[in-house]
Amino acid sequence: MNLSKKSIIKYSIIVVLLLFILIYPVQIYNNVMNLFGVLLPLILGAVMAYVLNILCVKLEKYFFPNTKIKFLQKSRRGLVILSTLIIVSLVLAGVFWLVLPQFFSALANFFKFIPSFINDLSNILEKVNHNSFISDQLESMNIDWSSVQSKVMKYLTSGVGGIFGSTFKIVTGITKGFVNFILALTFAIYILATKEKLGRQFKKLMRAYMKKEHIAKFNRVIGITNNMFSSFIAGQVTEAIILGSLCAIGMLILQFPYALPVGAFVSITALIPILGAWMGGIVGFLLIAVESPLKAVLFVVFILVLQQFESNVIYPKVVGTSIGLPGIWVLASITIGGGLSGIVGMLLGVPVAATIYQLLKNDTNYRLKTPKKVE
Repeated sequence: MNLSKKSIIKYSIIVVLLLFILIYPVQIYNNVMNLFGVLLPLILGAVMAYVLNILCVKLEKYFFPNTKIKFLQKSRRGLVILSTLIIVSLVLAGVFWLVLPQFFSALANFFKFIPSFINDLSNILEKVNHNSFISDQLESMNIDWSSVQSKVMKYLTSGVGGIFGSTFKIVTGITKGFVNFILALTFAIYILATKEKLGRQFKKLMRAYMKKEHIAKFNRVIGITNNMFSSFIAGQVTEAIILGSLCAIGMLILQFPYALPVGAFVSITALIPILGAWMGGIVGFLLIAVESPLKAVLFVVFILVLQQFESNVIYPKVVGTSIGLPGIWVLASITIGGGLSGIVGMLLGVPVAATIYQLLKNDTNYRLKTPKKVE
């Protein structure tokens, strides 16, 4: 086999890279993670732009699509982006307005309950003290109470230090997260405002560095991927609305308190596949438990039933139908994605599986229709 000079250089570079990865895996991993941390705001901005663009495209159909007025033509994109951000912000603010006051009220009731709980505990301990049998048993155990006290104080002291350290880390993390969010949002708005220009530049790069047949294949794959992901997001939002509505209606029928706040919160958390109902259920349990522990336990049973119904009926039907993926593969993709990458894997598992499914389906049909060459 005769190899050209270009092929020799290419394979030599591949071998050197593989050797470098095998010799310095830890250093490469650390550098990759550092680079990912630097690029994180840009990656989040691109994801935000993609999600917001779905709503932007729908709104652009109604914001003077055929206007001849130059002022409206220039400001139309800005108005659409602003309207999209306002709609998303109002939805999130409405949910938190329903949930947070009730949650803080439940916390306040919980802290009011603590003094009476301490009094009850003191009474129990006092009765234990007056019980001669228990007192004799405690004395026979020869407990060094001074040693216990010193250990408890040492634990509390180290705990206070840990609390201060954790608080500093939390504040630092929140500040960093806020800065990253602002950078991501700014980048997302820039992408939405100049998406046509960015698209033309990307196509120009492809024409300069790729062959025509490769460009055609790339465009076909990107088109299917975009269709799957946008359909998945639309189906996920629809499923979240259905699940939240069923949760609120069921709570009203069963006369659970906080039906509307919990239903609204479940709708938001249901954007995370499968686990969303559990996250909303935890908040609902905490809210209801302060008012009635028995109803809180019954609410857990209700959430278990609703979650099973959502996992096996609603999610495969609504999301699977929207992306053309059979229900069995929806469940399989969620299981595999969750096992590999947790919540992120669950979010990306379904659209990635749907993309692979569609690409394989198209390629299989093409191969079956194309007559094989006879050698």
